[in-house]
Amino acid sequence: MLKINSLNINLLKIITALLITVLSLFQTGLNATVLEIKSSDNLQQKLDSASAGDTLQLDAGEYRGNFVIRHSITLTGKDNVTINGLGKGHALRLLTSNISVKNLNIINWGDNLTAQNAAIYVGQKSNHLIIKNNTLKGDGFGIWVQDSNQILIANNRIQGNPELRSADRGNGIQLSVVTNADVVGNKISFTRDGLYIISSQDSVLRNNSMHDLRYGVHYMYSHHNKVLNNLTYNTRAGYALMSSKHLQVSGNKSRDSEDYGMLLNFITSSTIDHNSIKDVWTKPQKKVLGHQGKALFVYNSAYNTISYNEIKSSEIGVHLTAGSENNKVFGNLFINNKVQVKYVSNKEQEWSHNGRGNYWSNYLGWDLDNNGTGDTPFEPNDGIDKLIWQYPEAKVLLDSPAVLLLRWMQKQFPVLKAAGVKDSFPLMLPPKIETKAKKNA
Repeated sequence: MLKINSLNINLLKIITALLITVLSLFQTGLNATVLEIKSSDNLQQKLDSASAGDTLQLDAGEYRGNFVIRHSITLTGKDNVTINGLGKGHALRLLTSNISVKNLNIINWGDNLTAQNAAIYVGQKSNHLIIKNNTLKGDGFGIWVQDSNQILIANNRIQGNPELRSADRGNGIQLSVVTNADVVGNKISFTRDGLYIISSQDSVLRNNSMHDLRYGVHYMYSHHNKVLNNLTYNTRAGYALMSSKHLQVSGNKSRDSEDYGMLLNFITSSTIDHNSIKDVWTKPQKKVLGHQGKALFVYNSAYNTISYNEIKSSEIGVHLTAGSENNKVFGNLFINNKVQVKYVSNKEQEWSHNGRGNYWSNYLGWDLDNNGTGDTPFEPNDGIDKLIWQYPEAKVLLDSPAVLLLRWMQKQFPVLKAAGVKDSFPLMLPPKIETKAKKNA
């Protein structure tokens, strides 16, 4: 009987707390007002005197200064509204939860990266923030959010300063120790990295477009996140995913990268599927021996599923190294890469799953039984390839009679062939990647 009464008391407490919360929100809604602000007004004074739930609507004009939002309000602008940060500090600093910042043009905030200068800065714990439909142009970070939860960052345009070195620019959007963020539809260019995510969980990056950057998407120590349907181009690396696990990376596109289309460094238990990576080539002026563009670089990454990706027209299709084993690799398209696979190891890896391999544009086998897979396995590399990778200077011997004889002997006597990547069920026709990507994402 005592136990039942205790349960009833606890239930009553919960219901009471919910009623108080609902009534509080209802009261806030009743008290909320829309305040029209002119450029001649003291904006900081108006922000400080606003009540929770108010909307401050800025009329056309320029608002000069570094502003702080201390209350749960909406700050929005009409056409031709500009906030000028006067070349120092943060243009807008958000100090509490339940703030919306929309439809603003923000320029000329500070460029001190050590001080984390940003157009919109959230440096302390906050919840339920909306940053939407803003245009940001400046030297420092675009949007910096730290130690926060339930964040929506949507449809913002962020442009850095192309006159600065990449290392001297801030990132477009930086999330640090953030959970449940939705970063969607943003367009980012000429910053250092487009989206930089560190120590942040359970978030989604989707439908963002990023170009002329160091890295488009940069992940560090972040788990249980999704990267869906993003586009990167003209970068050093489209997607640099590092020291993270349980990622879903699907439906993304990367083209015209210089070093990597997608870099997996210590990525585990993740799904990399239905992505398109094309045209990864090192610039001629940066060519050095052994430096080649890699569409997919897999370093010290294991227990991942890499499937139904299009890897095309790059110097190296996939470079696999440093203990990257126990990955499921199947259903991918390897099309017209100068080197399809670079794998320097003495352990054989099977790149097929449940009788389904990958499509290779240079596979010369046949399919006599018409089952859609080749009758002979495909092995992209031999012992000579591995020798050249270990000793690049030996390339001058590639067409020598001795090397041709060694390759002939490997084919005639497979026992002499070093272990490597093997696809036992190569596909005769390429699967349709793009259709499946849309369905999957």
